Amino acid sequence: MKKAHILAIAVIAIAIGIIMSAAGDASVYVSFNEAKERATEGNLTKVHVVGRLPRDGQKNILGLEYNPVLDPNYFAFTLVDTNRVAQRCVYFNPKPQDFDKSEQVVITGAMRNNVFVADKILLKCPSKYVEKDLKGATAGVN
Repeated sequence: MKKAHILAIAVIAIAIGIIMSAAGDASVYVSFNEAKERATEGNLTKVHVVGRLPRDGQKNILGLEYNPVLDPNYFAFTLVDTNRVAQRCVYFNPKPQDFDKSEQVVITGAMRNNVFVADKILLKCPSKYVEKDLKGATAGVN
């Protein structure tokens, strides 16, 4: 076999190894019920859950628990997924900035003892442009 063939096979083997390791780390989007099912089956792979924060009549978020003086790396909250299932979530890091302003939240993690333990939190903040503001801001064509 030529050296070029051996080198090509080695490059292909490395590429396959990289693809397989990246595929193993990929997580899927699920509901809280599916995350619970995975946990009861012993599957502790990380998943993404999309949800909204429950709010009261004054638009205050319900169920937030964060006291930076007591423990700055403990943040707990309730999230309602797309199937309208409410779940208690814990994030062992400081509360993300602008968490209170977010409309939608994507969390990555796994269920543990009936609590979703989040490793990452992605906030979907509301658009800074409101439609009524855009109408007055557009330039007219003469």
